[in-house]
Amino acid sequence: MALDRVPRKVGIVGYGRLGQSLVSHLLTQGPELGLELVFVWNRPGRMAGSIPPSLQLQNLAALGERHPDLVVEVAHPKIIQESGAEILRYANLLVGSPSALADQATERQLLEASHRWGHAVFVARGALWGAEDITRLDEAGGLQSLRVTMATHPDGFRLEGPLATMRSTGPRAVLYEGPVRGLCPHAPRNSNTMAAAALAAPSLGFDRVIGVLVADFSLKNMHVVDVELSGPPGPTGQSFAVHTHRENPAEPGAVTGSATVTTFWRSLVGCCQLPSKPGIHLC
Repeated sequence: MALDRVPRKVGIVGYGRLGQSLVSHLLTQGPELGLELVFVWNRPGRMAGSIPPSLQLQNLAALGERHPDLVVEVAHPKIIQESGAEILRYANLLVGSPSALADQATERQLLEASHRWGHAVFVARGALWGAEDITRLDEAGGLQSLRVTMATHPDGFRLEGPLATMRSTGPRAVLYEGPVRGLCPHAPRNSNTMAAAALAAPSLGFDRVIGVLVADFSLKNMHVVDVELSGPPGPTGQSFAVHTHRENPAEPGAVTGSATVTTFWRSLVGCCQLPSKPGIHLC
């Protein structure tokens, strides 16, 4: 079924594995859903031979000329930090690298631009299981703690700063355990699930949601995400608690698991059906 009203024009920023999948979906399934691909941007060279020249956007600053309704970022947090506010001048923005929002200046700039131009900031939930339930519990005042553990083979990490020099001393090693805000700058491509959790639970946010990054040599083709949350003690002194365990098949060395690619497409379609309401919204 096509989406309501006129076709929604969509631009894709980033043409890695996730970007390629979204472009393929938009070209093959987009028309019947009322979605039109109007541009793809990536660093020079990668799109040659696979994206028609008419869809290639050479200069990201010129995206307004394509009149997009939604711009989807699946490149790197730096794109959000450097260009996110400007993108919101022309369109709604679907953020695929929510670790960018761990930087408080970036989050503030996006919110200001969102309200100034009347466009929404959508954040893809990615590999975060139970995002809506986390948000509902948080809104009801029933969320006291939230911990997200991501484990995979070391080849699947793209680490920076001090984490890049760490070496596992055994078959399974904890590389980081602490507030998500402290992890995101050093693992910008491996902390997006944790960043989405921080945004799903604003009462805790980036400073009180705990992220744990684990290198596990046995997980050559798998990303494992555990989400543990608890509420305040009830009348009996016991606390409400939930623990989800998600095993996501992934190609060796891949940053994004197979199921997350499918989830992201559903996020894209879903946020195209939502109103352009200023603010940051998980999708």
